[in-house]
Amino acid sequence: MNASAEAAVIQQHLIDPEICIRCNTCEATCPVGAITHDDRNYVVDAEKCNLCMACVPPCPTGSIDNWRSMLKVRAYSVAEQLTWDELPAELPPEALADAGEAGPEPTATAPARPAAVDPEPVFHSAQFGATLPPWSAAHAYTNLYGPKAAEKCITATVTGNFRVTEVGSDYDTHHLVLDFGTMPFPVLEGQSIGIVPPGVDARGKPHVARQYSVASPRNGERPGYNNVSLTIKRVLEDHQGQPVRGVASNFMCDLKVGDKVQVIGPFGASFLMPNHPRSSIVMICTGTGSAPMRAMTEWRRRLRATGKFEGGKLMLFFGARTQEELPYFGPLQNLPKDFIDSHFAFSRTLGQPKRYVQDLMRERAADLAPLLKDPNSYFYVCGLKAMEEGVVLALKDIATGAGLNWDEVGATLKRDGRLHLETY
Repeated sequence: MNASAEAAVIQQHLIDPEICIRCNTCEATCPVGAITHDDRNYVVDAEKCNLCMACVPPCPTGSIDNWRSMLKVRAYSVAEQLTWDELPAELPPEALADAGEAGPEPTATAPARPAAVDPEPVFHSAQFGATLPPWSAAHAYTNLYGPKAAEKCITATVTGNFRVTEVGSDYDTHHLVLDFGTMPFPVLEGQSIGIVPPGVDARGKPHVARQYSVASPRNGERPGYNNVSLTIKRVLEDHQGQPVRGVASNFMCDLKVGDKVQVIGPFGASFLMPNHPRSSIVMICTGTGSAPMRAMTEWRRRLRATGKFEGGKLMLFFGARTQEELPYFGPLQNLPKDFIDSHFAFSRTLGQPKRYVQDLMRERAADLAPLLKDPNSYFYVCGLKAMEEGVVLALKDIATGAGLNWDEVGATLKRDGRLHLETY
């Protein structure tokens, strides 16, 4: 390598491990696969990162927006970043001097932030996800507590813990209710909170917070009280089917009424529901991705009961392996048909063909196509990352089948805060 290349200074993109809540938004959004993680840290590979900035706006905490001037040949490696408990200090200018040069190649001054670079023009579902909320969304409060220091957590008391999947199923999902007493903790439908499990990890470090979407509407699971609800699946295996015991999920599922929980947040300022009259909402989810959809549905139901909402269309496409593994299946059946248009997809029902949410969406193309064109219609996708591309491709097919230009439709959905993707 020549001296000039060795002297090149880059703006290395880093993630602050003290602030990151491991929500996976950055990794899911990155169009070049530059972000990866282990059981503790999310990190950026300097060899792959093209500084496109796609991951910055969706980050709920701002942990993704960190940069360090580094000699290219001495950039922090992925392995090195995975060991961090905090970001390293900025290097002094003299530390960047190499081969008689100190500064970016050839003579430019390193910018505080890199300029945006457009990613490759390939279909990438995350590129259509909005980073702005609907124009009529309520103001969201974020980062009121933590996560920099443990003393900044807020203590909540468990006031309810109910199983919401069929007893006997391996898919153990709980509905937890947490009360904050007199401590301010305003949340909106679509926001999330972080739970800090007690104890330490295998390295003797305090456990990092785990993020969970709020399943209750803005006035609480119990209206008029300072509480929220969460939908939590007990994790007993990883994505490869290997046995693993999820630290936070098992801690939460085993809680009893009266137990205390350390909470940080709230987080999220874009995955928010519209509030203007006659706005329509299309909700597409799998498993515990139903949490924000339950919150939005319940808020609409309460408004409807008081006659305060004129009522746009409410559609739900909900997927699970089997009916027994689908949270809230019973309560969903009791909602009036003229209030919500619900459809369920089961991929592992014995003796039945596999069906996914995108299959149901294509079957309802005649109803979804007009909503894609309607500026008062909003789409929300939440669940496992594997579903995201199939869902967005289904929207693309529906638009194309209706004679619409998907590039224009997709760009409009993103620009106007009408398509929100939250997958993990």
